Amino acid sequence: MDMQEAADHADGIMDATLRGIEPEVQWAHGPTTTGSCAVTRRRTVMTVVSAARRGSFLGLVERIWRNRDYRIKGVNNDVDSPAIYAQTGDGFGVTLIIGSEGQAFFEVDSPCVKESEVAESATPPNGPAYEGIYPLPRPNVRSGFWSAGAP
Repeated sequence: MDMQEAADHADGIMDATLRGIEPEVQWAHGPTTTGSCAVTRRRTVMTVVSAARRGSFLGLVERIWRNRDYRIKGVNNDVDSPAIYAQTGDGFGVTLIIGSEGQAFFEVDSPCVKESEVAESATPPNGPAYEGIYPLPRPNVRSGFWSAGAP
């Protein structure tokens, strides 16, 4: 597997995870980074996940990953920045971190693969693309479910 194939696989992991979240959340691509032999893809959830719903959001994603036979490597129950860390059967690291203002960040790290060029993701976001904008804005989409109880 080369870096492009790893990036495509990482996109597939995030596609499947985000498809499993009901009700749907809006997301945008975060930066793709490469190292000497690995690639990281990121997606940022633009839907506000309220403090009251964070446990449900984390639990849902954990169930999605367990149903895909990912190994849960760790759970951070921090009130301000909870997270889940998992690993796929083929060695990809999968992370969900909830940051400030209820913004969720997904990250998939490949194992060491053959070096190659890496194109931007071909998966279109389900909201604004924010092309050329970094860092991405704070979460700005309200959900009747995920944002419930948020100011």
